[in-house]
Amino acid sequence: MYDVIFRGLFGGGRRGAEQAQTLPVVRNITIGRSVRLDPLAWRRLGDAAKFRLDTNTLEIEAQGRIDLGADGFVHRFYTGDDLMLQLVSPDAEGQGADDFTIFMPWSSAWPTDAAAKRRWADRLRARTFGGDGLPEYRRFWFGDVDERQDPVSFWESVYDERAGADARRIYQTSMLFARDLPGEGRELLLAIEMEPEGGDLTHEIMVGIPLNVGEFEA
Repeated sequence: MYDVIFRGLFGGGRRGAEQAQTLPVVRNITIGRSVRLDPLAWRRLGDAAKFRLDTNTLEIEAQGRIDLGADGFVHRFYTGDDLMLQLVSPDAEGQGADDFTIFMPWSSAWPTDAAAKRRWADRLRARTFGGDGLPEYRRFWFGDVDERQDPVSFWESVYDERAGADARRIYQTSMLFARDLPGEGRELLLAIEMEPEGGDLTHEIMVGIPLNVGEFEA
């Protein structure tokens, strides 16, 4: 059964009015294809890591794209069990993709009142992020010199057909945190305020790791 992240990306929100387009194939990855991961990417991190998978194969069922303007494009690929493979590229087609991460969902919550929303906003802006059964992570985007830092906001268009029709649009405000692990490893935490068009606002936490280009293939 899909959790709130996957429902928000697939079923939550109305269909967008974007013109149909053929989705880009990024490093041979698109909807309907399988991605094989090298399990050593997370096993080498040992028991200290919160990120753990019991599979090394991703069956891609949906594809998202984020336009960051001068900062390039984020290409996201989703599985039916809520894993997210993310590739960042300077171009819309993903031909120059050179930044790769894999994320798994950790927790999801519906804020019940304005106070809960304010607390989450404060957590996104803080120098560190912890709680929810997790250790402390330090702010990765923008560095952690400043005590407070505004998060990043953007729209993501998510498709479940390669023809690129019927996009679902999701507004997200997020901040990336990280912590170092033994053996020069690094674990990532992506904290997100997510609101699909026409859907409910949720607070999401995803835990992930960076990947080298040789640690996945499709």
